[in-house]
Amino acid sequence: MSRNAGFGGSLFLIAVGAVLAFGVSVEAEGFNLNTIGIILMVVGALGAILTLVSITATRKEQHTEYVKKDVDVDSRDHDAT
Repeated sequence: MSRNAGFGGSLFLIAVGAVLAFGVSVEAEGFNLNTIGIILMVVGALGAILTLVSITATRKEQHTEYVKKDVDVDSRDHDAT
């Protein structure tokens, strides 16, 4: 699964959770939709944070650069004599 999908899924959970927490007023016995909405928003926020941390960690990879030095042939010949 790509990181963009992880971030998009997190935003979806936050949106659905906000609708359930603030936009729905249903009274049911045994469960509360407002509480489920808050739980979905928290899970979505944690998912978004973890996705951003993952993206930041992969951008800080170390890169090694190799530089080839030119050897001066004339100075090498003078050192030998």
